[in-house]
Amino acid sequence: MTTALITGATAGIGAAFARRLASDGHSVVLVARDEKRLHEQATELHDRHGIEAEVLSADLATEKGIAAVEARLADTKHPVDMLVNNAGFGNKGEYLEVPMADELAMLKVHCEAVLRLTTAGVRGMRDRRRGAVVNVASVAAFVPRGTYGASKAWVVQFTQGAARDLAGSGVRLMALCPGFVRTEFHQRAGMGTENIPGWMWLDADKLVDAAMKDLTRGKSLSVPDPRYKALMGAVKLAPRGVLGGMTSRTGRKYGPR
Repeated sequence: MTTALITGATAGIGAAFARRLASDGHSVVLVARDEKRLHEQATELHDRHGIEAEVLSADLATEKGIAAVEARLADTKHPVDMLVNNAGFGNKGEYLEVPMADELAMLKVHCEAVLRLTTAGVRGMRDRRRGAVVNVASVAAFVPRGTYGASKAWVVQFTQGAARDLAGSGVRLMALCPGFVRTEFHQRAGMGTENIPGWMWLDADKLVDAAMKDLTRGKSLSVPDPRYKALMGAVKLAPRGVLGGMTSRTGRKYGPR
């Protein structure tokens, strides 16, 4: 039985990955900050699917939290075969409105933790010549919109670059770039969502199903919905200056309140 480790596992996309991987017969290591929710989730997955569900309470905005997950990924006696770096958050406000401490915490979770955990997991996977890493980014990575998008652009570039370097090793890496997903993300950030059109919302479980298909196909980048694929195609054709103004207006309309 293989083992998957998922960060940000108690809600949204992370919880959907945990459900899907457990239903496929993988043991899971669930990582998040809320220990109570982790234990509840582990019990549910164990009882429903008969798999082993381990919990690891860790705050990836801290050195201690990252180091704890690194240590679990480096455990050769209990190897992790798939890593899903999903933990993340958004800050309410535009550039210069957000406290620097909050910006740096976001970079630690989105960039430093992703780099360090991917590295810790991939070393063992490469030695075993099998394994997979999914780094959850966002379609925000492709538009000039704020520090959140910039951090997710780093995730995409890092993941695709590492995937090329590891080609032929038996280890697959993929950046997952969803659009708006019905999760706790916006609520936690204090962002208004009432003006976001219904067609832009994605279901977390369907998103994960599409992502797993893309991973199986060997893709290093997954935009898992035809609607967002079309939008990203339009983004590639739009002049950078026009795109910057458009995304700024979109951010004011659909973004933090």
